[in-house]
Parts: sequence; C-alpha cells; structure tokens
Amino acid sequence: MKSTSFVSTDAIRASFSSAMSSMYRTEVPAYGTLLSLVAKVNAQTLAASPELRHRLEQTDTLDRISEERHGAIRVGTPAELAMLRRVFAIMGMYPVGYYDLSEAGVPVHSTAFRPSSDASLKINPFRVFTSLLRLDLVANPELRDEARKVLEARQIFTAEAISLIEKAETEGGLNADDAALFVQEILETFRWHDHASVSGELYDRLHDAHRLIADVVSFKGPHINHLTPRTLDIDAVQDLMPAHGISPKAVIEGPPTRACPILLRQTSFKALEENVSFRNAQGQWEAGSHTARFGEIEQRGIALTPKGRALYDQLLAKSREVVRPAADGSNAEAYVAALADAFKAFPDDWNDIRINGLGYFRCSVVECFPLNTLSPREAANIETLVAMGAVQFDPIVYEDFLPVSAAGIFQSNLGDDASQKFTASPSQREFEEQLGVPVLDEFAHYESLEKASIDACLRHFKPIALAS
Repeated sequence: MKSTSFVSTDAIRASFSSAMSSMYRTEVPAYGTLLSLVAKVNAQTLAASPELRHRLEQTDTLDRISEERHGAIRVGTPAELAMLRRVFAIMGMYPVGYYDLSEAGVPVHSTAFRPSSDASLKINPFRVFTSLLRLDLVANPELRDEARKVLEARQIFTAEAISLIEKAETEGGLNADDAALFVQEILETFRWHDHASVSGELYDRLHDAHRLIADVVSFKGPHINHLTPRTLDIDAVQDLMPAHGISPKAVIEGPPTRACPILLRQTSFKALEENVSFRNAQGQWEAGSHTARFGEIEQRGIALTPKGRALYDQLLAKSREVVRPAADGSNAEAYVAALADAFKAFPDDWNDIRINGLGYFRCSVVECFPLNTLSPREAANIETLVAMGAVQFDPIVYEDFLPVSAAGIFQSNLGDDASQKFTASPSQREFEEQLGVPVLDEFAHYESLEKASIDACLRHFKPIALAS
C-alpha cells in the first residue's frame, strides 16, 4: 500500500530538473547566458502580446514555460537503456515515441522520457531525449567488438542509485530523505568526466568511425550533452545570441517562422572543445580534447495529426529538393527562402488548421456564454458550439521531438565532416525489447487528449441537449 510519506514523482522530477540545470550551468557557463537571454525574450514577447499571455494563463501553461527544459543523453548498451527507463519512472517520466536517426546519418535510435499527463506536464515538463548507440551500424567488426567490450565493462550508475531504484520499486516510492539522495546519486550518471576510459589511439579510431560513437563509448558515463530552455520567439533569440557572445548555428531546425507555430523549432550554439585525459600504453595520462556538448533553445508549436505530419514531411522534403542545408551554413539564406516558400501550402490560421484536421486542439467551455440561447440540437454538436462561441479551442503543445531536427542539431554541432552515411534501419520492436516496455504512441496520446476535452464540453451542455 502506498505510503502518504512518499514524495510524488512530479516533485522528484522537478527537483532533478533543477539540480541538472545547476550542474550544467557550472559545466557549461554559456548555458547561464542562454537562460538569461531566453528569459528576456520571453518577457518581451509576452509584453508585446497580451492575447498570448491571456491564453497561456487561461490554459494554465504560463508558469511552466520558464521552468521548461529538455536534456539529451546517449547510452551504449541495452542494459543502460533499461535501467534509465526504471530511473525515469521514479520521476514520473515514460518513453514516448520512437526515433530512427540512422536515416539522417546518426547511428542511434531513441525515445523521449517525459511526463504524459496534463497535470504532470504543468507541474514540471522535464524531458530527456535518450538515444541508444547502434553498434550494428559500425562497419568495422574489430572496432565494433572493441567498443562493445568497453561498454560492457562500465557501470554508469552508483551502487547507492541502484539500491534506491530497487527500494522505490519494491516499496512503491521514496520518502523525502531517499528522494533527495536519489536525485544526488542519479545526477552522477549525467555528470561530465574529463578522464576517458579508452586510450587515445582507440578514441581516434572511434572518432573516425563517427564522432558520436567516440562520445558514447569513451567515457565513464553518458554525460548530459545539452540542456534546452523553451522560448516563445526563437527568431529573436537567434538574432540576439551573437551580441551575447554566443555563435548560433546558421539555420533554425524545423518549420519556418509562422503566425501559428507547428511542431518544434530548435537552434543551438557550437559544441565546446573540452580538455580530456587519455591513458597511454604506459598507463600514464596524456592531454587531449573532446567536442560534444552544446547549448540549445527550442520553440514549441501545435502537435500535428498524422494528416498534418504527412503534409509537414512532404513540404520539408520539397524544400530540401530545392536546397539542402549545408552543415557549415553556407547556403542558409537560400534554404530559409526555400523552406518558407514550400510551407505556404500549410495553413497558418488556427481554425483552418483545426477544420482541416491537421493539428490537435483542446476544447473548453466559454463560461460567460448565455446558455439560454442554445437549442438542444446546437448543444449536442461540438462544431456548432465552436461556431456560436460557446466553446473555444487552443492548440495542444507538441511535447515531443523531430528526428530530422534532432539529427540536424547533432550534425551541425559535431562538425561539417560528421555526416557519415548509414543505411536507414528502423527497429522499433528491437528497441522496445531492449527498453523493457513499449513506447507510447504520441499520435494516439494527443488524439485522446483532444477527445477528452470535447467530451467534457459536451457533458457540460448535455442537460440542454437532452431537453425536448
């Protein structure tokens, strides 16, 4: 039986997110600059748009934006992935979606651990995009075996962390002292370690195969490689970054600038070159460097339906047939123009998006609407209620990720020569077997949120609808 003394999973997640942010600010000082810049832009955006502020307040989502973060971590073995799934469950975070990044030249497949309920998202919407290395995509069998042996020999969780995971699962939760210790111990898994667990020679060979492979295999643990705040105007942040000593990537990943934002847009600054020590053949430490971690910002829009996502994918592909963005940003202006032109075919009005079935919306009752003006027939039809102003609708925020955008961020920060080719090989069933559970289908989840909101509105008007 669950004890009332247990700390809620939402509270543990909020505590961990805060601790992670503090740690990353120390490890990557530019992250602190980024947070200040995003806070400034968000405040200016809200001041300039009272209507936006009002809708965010009405939907109880204004406060979450300043706290919102997503992190990214890359693990090397199925056992590490499965244990992370257990860790995140204690924080109320569950695997949503499957992403095959091999199609974009990155040898991983991934999921996003996040809270799934509206209530939990409003308390703290922390997400961790979690990738598992695909050693099967490494062509050199000798290198593949060496990497596997290195990964199998490491333990990325402290003994105390493992003990607390088992305790939480056995007892059904953690008390305040255990929860605080759990956050502290799990933080060690995400911490940066500047002493490599491989020789400089093996690191170079892993690096030549793919920089991301070297990043996953060469260290004691899967350090957090970026932590991302949410902005309400990513274009403004992109423009202001250079004046704050931050050099952004040339192109914002995702859809173009729109009046009605869709899915996800992301930008970032170049990865740090950090000092690393490698042990040589004589067992001595030698100085070297490693480039992996970077800063990132995101702007979130509406979650798209399968129809909307198909149109998005079609238009993105169309723009890239005209201009494919170069990793060095040399054709950024041409690509942005091609993207904007292609996306003219995607409606940029909330009601047009809704009536065309392209996005998911949350319906709510307009409290001041005079009920005596409704007939029973009108009260039973959601479209009529919307048209008459008895029901309003707001876009459901896209809480997940885009494979192409994620890969684009990876590549632009790993370097221009990092785009090795891998055969696209999605393997969701294998990934879920290694994870230990199926991933949540994001489309079905957003659809259920929309349907629940419609049902709630119709229940509100049911007495009128039943009147004869």
